[in-house]
Amino acid sequence: MMNAQLRVFSGSLLLAGTTLLMVSAVPAFAQVKTFDVAAQPAQQGIPQFAQQADIQLLVPERLARGHKTSAVRGTMPVRDGLTRLLSGTNLTPVTQANGVIVLAEAAPARASKAAYIVSDSAPAMVAAADPIAAPAQNADEAPQPADDVVVVVTGIRGSLSKARDIKRKAANSVESIVAEDIGKMPDLNLAESIQRVPGVAMSREGGEGRNITLRGFGPDFTRTTLNGMEVPASSDGLDSGGVTINAGRAFDFHLFASELFNRIDIQKTQRASTEEGGIAGTVDLYSARPFDFRNNFTISASVQDNYNTLTTKHDPRVAFLVSKKSSDGKFGALFSAAISNRTVHQEGYASVRWTSPFANGDSWADSNPTVTGTPSNACGAADPLDCLWAPRLPRADFFGNDQKRVGFTGSLQYRPNDQVLITLDALHSDLTNDRYSYNSMEWLLTHGTAGNYTGQTPLSFTIAPDGKQLIAASFDDVTSWYESRHQESKSAFNQVVLSGKFKLTDQLTIDAMAGTASDDADRTELRFYYRSIPHFYAYDYTSNPYVPAISYGSYDPNNASNYVNALTASNRINNVKKENFTSKFDVTYNADSFSLKGGLNYNNRKVIYAEGYGASPSFNPSTYTKPFPISNFGSGLDGTLNKFRVADFDAIAAAGVITPGYSDNAAAGWTVGEETLGGYVELNAEYYLGEMRLRTNTGLRYAKTNVSSEALVSGTPVKTEVSYDNYLPSINLALDVRDDLVVRGSYGRSMTRPGLSSLNIAGPVFGYTTRTVGNVGNPALKPYESNDTDLSVEWYFGKEGLLAFTVFNKDIVRSLKTDVVTKMVDPSFWPAMYADPQYDPSYNADPAVVPYTFTIPVNNDDGNSVKGFELTYNQPFTFLPGVWSKFGIASNYTHVSAKDSTGLSPNSYNATLYYDAEKYGARISVNKRDDYLLSEPGGNGHLQERKFGPTHVDFASFYNVNQNLTITFEGINITDEVERIYGTGDTGVMDLTREYNHTGAQWILGLRYKY
Repeated sequence: MMNAQLRVFSGSLLLAGTTLLMVSAVPAFAQVKTFDVAAQPAQQGIPQFAQQADIQLLVPERLARGHKTSAVRGTMPVRDGLTRLLSGTNLTPVTQANGVIVLAEAAPARASKAAYIVSDSAPAMVAAADPIAAPAQNADEAPQPADDVVVVVTGIRGSLSKARDIKRKAANSVESIVAEDIGKMPDLNLAESIQRVPGVAMSREGGEGRNITLRGFGPDFTRTTLNGMEVPASSDGLDSGGVTINAGRAFDFHLFASELFNRIDIQKTQRASTEEGGIAGTVDLYSARPFDFRNNFTISASVQDNYNTLTTKHDPRVAFLVSKKSSDGKFGALFSAAISNRTVHQEGYASVRWTSPFANGDSWADSNPTVTGTPSNACGAADPLDCLWAPRLPRADFFGNDQKRVGFTGSLQYRPNDQVLITLDALHSDLTNDRYSYNSMEWLLTHGTAGNYTGQTPLSFTIAPDGKQLIAASFDDVTSWYESRHQESKSAFNQVVLSGKFKLTDQLTIDAMAGTASDDADRTELRFYYRSIPHFYAYDYTSNPYVPAISYGSYDPNNASNYVNALTASNRINNVKKENFTSKFDVTYNADSFSLKGGLNYNNRKVIYAEGYGASPSFNPSTYTKPFPISNFGSGLDGTLNKFRVADFDAIAAAGVITPGYSDNAAAGWTVGEETLGGYVELNAEYYLGEMRLRTNTGLRYAKTNVSSEALVSGTPVKTEVSYDNYLPSINLALDVRDDLVVRGSYGRSMTRPGLSSLNIAGPVFGYTTRTVGNVGNPALKPYESNDTDLSVEWYFGKEGLLAFTVFNKDIVRSLKTDVVTKMVDPSFWPAMYADPQYDPSYNADPAVVPYTFTIPVNNDDGNSVKGFELTYNQPFTFLPGVWSKFGIASNYTHVSAKDSTGLSPNSYNATLYYDAEKYGARISVNKRDDYLLSEPGGNGHLQERKFGPTHVDFASFYNVNQNLTITFEGINITDEVERIYGTGDTGVMDLTREYNHTGAQWILGLRYKY
């Protein structure tokens, strides 16, 4: 493994007072090597050649500037390769006494004043050189100095070092995650890798990362691209909160296996060349391509066994990659696959929110219960007991998921000469989930006299010290509503992208791309409520605020004869199909000290939602039950979960209780389309302020958006169309105060288009006698807009250290709110309203004549801001002696505040302690975020509903048996952290648990082979 590392000097070296570029390697001038070096500027070509040749090259930077090295491809002696490389450059190699090869002009030249960059390498580590080529440079970046050499190190430190280099040379604020090796991202889930980045927080569902929030903004505000084009990715929820398919803009990262990708960039500040849509930022995903690898033939395979401590099951995970380039380096092909099974049990206890009879609009039955404690009458109810908060549907919860994920990538690249590169990328991912859910709900949802499977007779109440919470209670005549659900979901993603890079001259380059992506997600659900005979029921939260002690008296929930009535609560199918088409055309003009770039892009996005319903009979459930299917139900949880009988779905199907098939619910279907046309101009340049270099990126982006929203209203097709445009200026400044110190400042105007649910017009409710309209979206909404500013200081100390501090502010000048608006009804609705049987001309409610009062989402110009700061500290402990020098730390802290704090954790922390040696290594990572707001108001009388901020601890290790074979051992959520949602009551300070559950720890043992 080549372990090249950078050292920065401020004095002279070999050539006094000159800027020198030196790339590490071992002197091997006469050795035969295989090369794949494209014709390119000498500042990039010379380091790339030196890495592949395993030699040391030294060149004054001023001499390298303005030169273009020739292509070197094929197998040949290093001496011959260097001759080819330097042909036409007027640079001559000179071998010094120490074996270092210095490049100089034939005639002496006057030296310029600058800093020196030197890198060195331990000879013993060269044999296992990293087969992954350095990340490609963006053509639109300003010319880079010598210290932009990519450090080639594999493993944990290698990943951090490459990410550090990308951040350092970027024109805007960028964070990166780079593969530790072929097919090996730092984590098994993309969202879990991204959460290690400052400013990012992740939400886990079913024990796996699904969505991210970036700098306090929810998932809808982060734009995600794959191989250069914006892509959709939808699935249904994996836990108790997942009741619908994602039909919005949020990107579901768990749809993809991490093995399919080799790099992730998170752009936190705007550039004109970056497509609009992400106020929070843009996440760029990159899959592997054949020309990413230096070797002509590359193969990698991994196999893993995933053991979950809760399910006690072993699940397989396999991945494979093969890449081949032709002998002349003109053609390359790559194929990769990743297949995994995952069994997830989410177990716990839920109240399904607490509420009070007063908040619920009813009252306890007048049964004169025994009361311990004193109730508060703060709510103002006639009976103070009606102010007490009690669980609505206290229940033991089980959600069992059998998940399968299959992913494939393919890439073809053709480079007939150094001026043309054509790439075809394809990716497919398929995520299926077979979910059985069982919940033992006790009916405290409504209060009052028992009867018809509702109501209850209070026997005793124990009131908490605050006088507001019914912390323990017993009842008679309670009905159990045992819920059994079977859900099957599938999400199929497909993408094909054709791109080309054409270098017309040394200065002029054209980049073009066209791609299509689609995601088709559907879910079926069959849900039953098995209702019991009335019985005794008592709960007690005194000793455990999350899982109460339960008593049923003489009632047995495992006796099938106690189940007397069944309702088919749901028998439906939901489908969300998303389609994206993107095309881009960019032109870049490169000069010595600046580059000018301009381009056009076109996008056509469409989201189609449909649903259908099946038969929903009632029946006697006593012959269609089976014992609870999980023997260790409740293990590992702080509290006892009682088992109960559940629906036997196989017996129900065999008996033909449910008529198969679905009827289309056309009135609920909708289609939202967005057609966008954008253009931009961007200038990248550099200037010298004394000895400090200022890198600038300035530009202006224009975007025009055409929105269409379609639905079937009262049997009549309705379509509305609107359009708007936006001008988005941006500027990014990076001042290289010293070789190791960068100060950045940026300003950008950003936008995020409204959520799709706010744009759809399906299912409006017209009140003709009141002239009102409800339950309808507003396609005329303009996007969220924000003025963003960033300021950061970045110290790149030592060989791989980083200490960075960033402050940011996003001034949101336009957002959304729900309001009551009186206006004329859009003419597109008139035919549907006239055809509605409820409409009568005598109401004097003709929509063409009189205005209606709408309750709809509208734009809000009141203003809001999201502001905060980020602190990053990464350092390998190479300054320590012996084995301690192999340790290191990667850490960050983020603080965010906002007026609207939905989804926002004020504080989040990440810390990774690692040990990384050539033979073996390990790391342990801790991720912590504060509690955060889910909704306000929170429902059922709560001022807020919030989610507990968990602390997740993950572990990873490796042992290199040899340079080809590696043993890995990893752990995810090794402390089996709980997930908890709670309400704050009517005071905003109560802590009333809605859901409390866990998914177990995961331990993964694997083998990885590469050649």
